[in-house]
Amino acid sequence: MFDNKDKILKEANKICENTLMETLNIEIVDIEEDYLISRMPVNSRVYQPDGVLHGGATAALAESVGSFAAHILLDKKDFIIRGIEITANHIRSVKNGFIYAKAKFIHRGRTTQILSIDVTDESNNLISYCKLTTISLPKKK
Repeated sequence: MFDNKDKILKEANKICENTLMETLNIEIVDIEEDYLISRMPVNSRVYQPDGVLHGGATAALAESVGSFAAHILLDKKDFIIRGIEITANHIRSVKNGFIYAKAKFIHRGRTTQILSIDVTDESNNLISYCKLTTISLPKKK
């Protein structure tokens, strides 16, 4: 589907400058017809006070990759995508390395979309399971 995957990834990461995604060092690393993958380093910047990955940082990663997936994979040039609900079930703790979030569609509606996001560690262990609902809103002209 994507003749120029590298260009799409470069452009997607470029628009993340000066956003929460840059603050958390979230990077989009892969895209295919039915999924988008991003990664985030786990270090003291995303810890909760006891020295493990903060669930809020995980949720920010999941919402970021899910919203990007809805925008890019649905080709919504005349729409903006907004997250309207996110749930996260945290299963395992992480102290270092990278975590990866893979967003896939459960529902690809014209107005609302539902995505499942598996967050895994570098060994592909499930860290969190998230579900995101997004809405497509017309761009103001």
